[in-house]
Amino acid sequence: MVKKGLNKKIFREVRKANSKYNMVVSGDKIAVGLSGGKDSAALLFFMSMLQKYTPVDFDLIPIYLDLNLGADTKSIENYCASLELPLIIEETHIAQVVFEARQEKNPCSLCSTLRRGALNRIAKNQGCNKVALGHHADDVVDTMLMSMIFEGRYHLFKPVTYLDRIDITVIRPLIYVIERDIESFIESTDFKVVKNPCPVDGYTMREEMKKLVADIENRFPGARKRILTSIENVDRDSFWQPQQ
Repeated sequence: MVKKGLNKKIFREVRKANSKYNMVVSGDKIAVGLSGGKDSAALLFFMSMLQKYTPVDFDLIPIYLDLNLGADTKSIENYCASLELPLIIEETHIAQVVFEARQEKNPCSLCSTLRRGALNRIAKNQGCNKVALGHHADDVVDTMLMSMIFEGRYHLFKPVTYLDRIDITVIRPLIYVIERDIESFIESTDFKVVKNPCPVDGYTMREEMKKLVADIENRFPGARKRILTSIENVDRDSFWQPQQ
């Protein structure tokens, strides 16, 4: 399915993340969470490239959570088959819990929590010691600004996070890859993005943040990249440290 020619720029960024944060080591069995979207599809492809073109010996297990919203999984199944990777499809009742049982007004947070929990549980049952997620560089910037604007704190997800309660390590190999490059990569393949049937798709606060960051980038070209760079270039002495 995937056309010839490796996107060297993205692969370079994935290897950079892996090298700086020691994400993947020999002996790992890594579950890759698939949503049917472009980010997780790109993640799976470049993780498979990492598997094929580096000396690190590890296994990949793609996992798709069926939220019971009527999504067509044929594209995902074909994609995994083209990469010669065994796809696991797990049916869940997350949609019913979020929209019917709980009737959440802001369902995204609960849905995300339930999906993460289900993915980690399935990965553990499959003997995986790590779970790879498709968060990219734009997600990093959006998350940081959302925490500052809406929560009044400086917070963002880590490249590598160990979950001691379930003994699973979460890795994010796409943290240096910008969304525009992922979009271009997917357009160069035969992968058909699975339409998200979620009733609140496109109406989240994160989508609003994406628009804000895009506006900042338009006004100050290169701002997104500099914000991302600042995360690893922290002047800790300038942070306020109240004494009481």
